[in-house]
Amino acid sequence: MRGSVSETPTKTAGRKTGAAQERAGEALVDQVLVERVQKGDRHAFDLLIQKYQHRIISLVSRYVSDPSEAMDVAQEAFIKAYRAIGNFRGDSAFYTWLYRIAINTAKNWLVARNRRPPASDIDAADAEQYDIDSPLKERSTPENELMREEVERTVYGAIAALPEDLRTAIILREIEGMSYEEIATAMECPIGTVRSRIFRAREAIDEKLKPLVGGQ
Repeated sequence: MRGSVSETPTKTAGRKTGAAQERAGEALVDQVLVERVQKGDRHAFDLLIQKYQHRIISLVSRYVSDPSEAMDVAQEAFIKAYRAIGNFRGDSAFYTWLYRIAINTAKNWLVARNRRPPASDIDAADAEQYDIDSPLKERSTPENELMREEVERTVYGAIAALPEDLRTAIILREIEGMSYEEIATAMECPIGTVRSRIFRAREAIDEKLKPLVGGQ
């Protein structure tokens, strides 16, 4: 039932500031960086590693108890992700996709060493809550942390600067998780217009990021 949905986008866009704006930024940071990796920008993948290496190491350590072995498995998971990233289409969050690769890599590692994998996998939502200050983590350099923070600030600023129609479309897609068809209904426009708005929003964000992650 979408009786009042026609007024939702504008109100939603107006409210999507603060924490919600940052959630959109987080999703879009990943999306934009993934698209740059798919265009051949290796530095963009380095930024994704910096962002997620601590969580992936902590996740893998739930399967592989030895710290040095957990580090090796995490590194292998990132290598697999890099090789497969051309197949990533954004149907799920990037971290969910990466999490699945890490889980499968850890389970395969156990099987190869005749060790029994856990009966059930760790839930992705639980994995998000893992302590990223685990002693297993490698400390990022101050330069890398500053770069990551600058990328996120740039994305947040780019979202805020978008025209309302583009901002609404990208927020409904990235925060609300709505399909193109649902967004078209909510915004009362054709699906092609929705796709165009989301594409233009991502292009605008990508343009702002070029000075930071390369000009490809």
